[in-house]
Amino acid sequence: MQNIKKSSAVHSTAIQATHAILLSCLLGASLSHAQPQQLVAPGTSVEGMSQEDWSRAWWQWAGSFSSQESPIADRTGELCGEKQKGPVWFLAGTYGTQRTVRTCKVPRGKYLFFPLINYVVMPRSDRSTTCASAMETAERITNDPAALVLEVNGARIGNLAASRQATKKCFDMGALTEEQYKVFPSAANGYYAMLRPLPPGKHVLNFGGALPGMLQAVTYTLVVD
Repeated sequence: MQNIKKSSAVHSTAIQATHAILLSCLLGASLSHAQPQQLVAPGTSVEGMSQEDWSRAWWQWAGSFSSQESPIADRTGELCGEKQKGPVWFLAGTYGTQRTVRTCKVPRGKYLFFPLINYVVMPRSDRSTTCASAMETAERITNDPAALVLEVNGARIGNLAASRQATKKCFDMGALTEEQYKVFPSAANGYYAMLRPLPPGKHVLNFGGALPGMLQAVTYTLVVD
């Protein structure tokens, strides 16, 4: 037991150190705070769907790829246009805690929706997962973020705890995959941003967050054309 506790303490310290290093890449030296007009308030619907609905759609989009071909695993941004359709363009987070920098070409007129940090619970292989337990686990894991970061072209946005979106009912994670199978009941929770369409040109987004045992730190250079 002593060895287990010591190993756990060392692992926890390593995670905290990684969080500090990676978040410093996002936080930088910028001290300016702003609320750009591009940010859509978390409770505002977009194109007839609530942002909770869009968070579920984001997970179904993310889950429609194999792990090797996923925009989430993409290190450069070359896959950012895969399976994009409709008025809202999804930006991917990352797997694990790797610092990720991407370049992405986005058609003009698209809203942008992406997770600062989020989590999904899918059913166990033994099918013992209930909808209630999936929702409770997703909520518990995403409680108490140590940091949430969003910068749009160098302008820091605050009050990001208000951007939390929890799926209000369980959903089928496999609904957008080509294979005919279901991954129900899945439930998700986390912190997201919806941006209004950016004007043509080059824009830089920095976003991420830290939860106990989880970190995300992403930079996108977006070319809107």
